[in-house]
Amino acid sequence: MPSLKDLKNRISSVKSTQKITSAMKMVAASKLRRAQEQVEASRPYADRMDRMLAAIAATFTAETEVPRMIGGTGREDTFLFLVMTSDRGLCGGFNSSIAREARRQISALLDEGKEVKIICVGRKGRDQLKQDFGARIITGYDDIGRQRSMYAEAERITQQILQMYDEDEIDVCRVFYNRFKSVISQVVTIQQLLPVVALRPPGDAAEGAATGPGGVADGTAGTEADLRAKFGEGREANDLPLITDLNRL
Repeated sequence: MPSLKDLKNRISSVKSTQKITSAMKMVAASKLRRAQEQVEASRPYADRMDRMLAAIAATFTAETEVPRMIGGTGREDTFLFLVMTSDRGLCGGFNSSIAREARRQISALLDEGKEVKIICVGRKGRDQLKQDFGARIITGYDDIGRQRSMYAEAERITQQILQMYDEDEIDVCRVFYNRFKSVISQVVTIQQLLPVVALRPPGDAAEGAATGPGGVADGTAGTEADLRAKFGEGREANDLPLITDLNRL
């Protein structure tokens, strides 16, 4: 049986641990609040960019020359998936839900005979996808977002994707990410980046976005057919400087 001294030491140890965990909780709450403020501050910019791209896309007709970034390459044979997760775990289904949806989409495209390439932003997504599709992961980026300014990191990823698109290594690029609704609620969202599809900006189900299986918000649903019908199949065009600059932001 423990002595009185052992019990007192145990109580003191538990209280010390409690103080440490309380301090860690305060630090985590501060980081979460800062991250949430960044998300909410960037959302109006992203929404306005979607509207601007939609307005630009609406100006083109079948008689006008359509930039490749809007009209596409005329093919949909090779897909690039940009899978965005976190570098660390212990966050519920935040990472696994993205990886699960990406895995489902990859399998479906492979069954159709398409080629799929993957860029992973975040260590957890790469760790989960490399078990089944390791040979298709062409590169990965870790520790993105450690600094408050992420423009340089985003530009580096953007330049790689644009180079692959310009060199006809890919025909379609889609990004998988969690759209923030609240601290305990995120919606797995798929948004097409290339060719530019902004006729139906992505959003959550409550905002009227098209959704796929499991309530996944799909920012690409129906838009490719709309563009093909509007611009015609296999149209080739030179990139307009305005469109190019917008997509390089």
